[in-house]
Amino acid sequence: MARDKEPEAAADGTPERSYREQLDFLNPIAQPLASRKLTRKLYKCIRKAAKQKQIRRGVKEVQKFINKGEKGITVLAGDTMPIDVYCHLPIMCEDRSLPYAYVPSKSDLGAAAGSKRPTCVIMIKPHEEYQESYDECLAEVEALPLPL
Repeated sequence: MARDKEPEAAADGTPERSYREQLDFLNPIAQPLASRKLTRKLYKCIRKAAKQKQIRRGVKEVQKFINKGEKGITVLAGDTMPIDVYCHLPIMCEDRSLPYAYVPSKSDLGAAAGSKRPTCVIMIKPHEEYQESYDECLAEVEALPLPL
């Protein structure tokens, strides 16, 4: 008598996709990709950072603050098309030795930042309010293998 559970509808009425389904929509440059567990930790850290106003959202804003020398974890969405929009950001991060990782969905990334609008890149700045969560994410992102 168990009923099949239907996928919960997101705010825009489309069914929410699982992590595995989102992997089908990744672009070719989405390396290093965060695992399912790390993705959840990053979303949680982004939510905490958004409450403290400690995030940079969007390509222009993140690029500007990377150039200014700001430190933090850069989180990029792996399903952004065309890739020309943000393909220069990983190179900028590597030049300045900033940790970065890809997550599968730009809509989930935007939602974690407290926005209804999808976003393709977010930078999480360190803050004492969520330092433990930030340090945990930082260690795991730095442990990810960089693409060749």
